[in-house]
Amino acid sequence: MDLDDSRPIWIQLVDDFRMRIVTGIWPAGTRIPSVRDLATQAGVNPNTVQRALAELDRSGLTVTERTAGRFVTADAAVLDAVRRELAVGATDTFIAAVTAIGMDLAQAGETLAERWPASTTDESGEPSRAVR
Repeated sequence: MDLDDSRPIWIQLVDDFRMRIVTGIWPAGTRIPSVRDLATQAGVNPNTVQRALAELDRSGLTVTERTAGRFVTADAAVLDAVRRELAVGATDTFIAAVTAIGMDLAQAGETLAERWPASTTDESGEPSRAVR
């Protein structure tokens, strides 16, 4: 994980952990690594990781069971809402970028339609991890 100084580390961890959840790296219902393990992996203080995980709990993406640990929610509606939120953000970024270079909706849509197949399959033609 590449952390930078542009935003608080705990927020960067929240973003990274959310992506791990919505992409299935941490599947619904599975136990996530301990605070200590995540802190070691990220090279940060465990309190920083705990703050990020508390935010995931608050948002409903994770559920903490007192003696068993922290688990990814199995609530499909919560997962879908987060996917949509992330998609809206990515879409807004895309729109800002293509309008800045002078494209209109038709041109942007055409470019997106052309690029979609290449961006959603791997070298063998199978669906990439991002669309599985």
